[in-house]
Amino acid sequence: MITKIDRELAEQIVNTIKDVCDHDINFIAPSGIILASTDSSRVGTFHEIGQQVAASGSVLEVTEDNNFSGTKQGINLPLYHNEHLLAVIGITGIPDKVRSYAYLAERITNLLIREQELNQYSRRQADKKHFVIQSLIRNETDNQEYLTSCLHEFKIDLNTKKRIVLIRTNKQNPITNRSILEQKIQQMFAQAHVCLHTFNYPGDFIALIEETDFEKQNYIFKLFAKEHFDILDIAVGKSTSLFQLHTSYQSAETALHSLTISSEHYVVFDDLTLELILSTVTPENQKEFLAKTIAPLNEQELHLLEVYFSEEMSLAATSERLFLHKNTLQYKLNAIQKKCSLNPRKFQDAVLLYLAWKIK
Repeated sequence: MITKIDRELAEQIVNTIKDVCDHDINFIAPSGIILASTDSSRVGTFHEIGQQVAASGSVLEVTEDNNFSGTKQGINLPLYHNEHLLAVIGITGIPDKVRSYAYLAERITNLLIREQELNQYSRRQADKKHFVIQSLIRNETDNQEYLTSCLHEFKIDLNTKKRIVLIRTNKQNPITNRSILEQKIQQMFAQAHVCLHTFNYPGDFIALIEETDFEKQNYIFKLFAKEHFDILDIAVGKSTSLFQLHTSYQSAETALHSLTISSEHYVVFDDLTLELILSTVTPENQKEFLAKTIAPLNEQELHLLEVYFSEEMSLAATSERLFLHKNTLQYKLNAIQKKCSLNPRKFQDAVLLYLAWKIK
């Protein structure tokens, strides 16, 4: 709850009221010091009537110029919020002309104060959510009592299985309007019944979802990744208990890393097999392995291997799919063998070629 007005909010209030009534406005602290004014020369000066109004809690009208310090004719009214005196609003002008504006100014001020309170509440809630998720994914539960109270506040079931969903924006495709993307992600999270989510600078969105909800809403994440393939990747960690979510987060990171050797932009850790091994190979070792295997091959030969492996190394099925005579296919496979010294028709050599094709 706001119990004191700072200068920034005071200036916002003064400027908003000025747009409505087109009279000079003073926003006065209970001490009588003008915090904000449409007449910048008056900011920081003493307003005697303002101090009296704050002390009495009553509206005071000044009908003509007088000997009060720092005061002109107008209306000065106390501003209360939740029965607490915050400030005094002064509107300069003939009282009969500005009286209606005075009470409108009071309403506008209360609305702006309420808006700031809601913004502060939202920030506090966002900070709590960030604390909860960071504590769980880092396995930092020293402040267990506060963590548990936050979990109860957000109605998080402590006894059910959950997963971490990790969204990472693409650094090679900077977002020109990140707020639009964030809004889309929040809408997607709401649709998928995500429990909590937070943002990790510079480009990670981390969400917590119930396992039962994920089983039903999995397609939402997959569709979202497909629609925004040029700017983000999505990985889902394995299902764990609440206080083991750090392992779900680690598995989501592993799954996300596996996308570097894939043309996909969405992955669930449970679906990884060979990718678990390949994703751990360093870029230097990848480069060395490719140099020893498929580096000499051209794009057509690489495409042939792709079809050949997708057809379970069947010569007949590969020939039919590529519209090649079987003898022509044999010739092309022989050419691949000559270039890289690996025979695609031999199991062990085919494994090496397949692995190289997967990580290229």
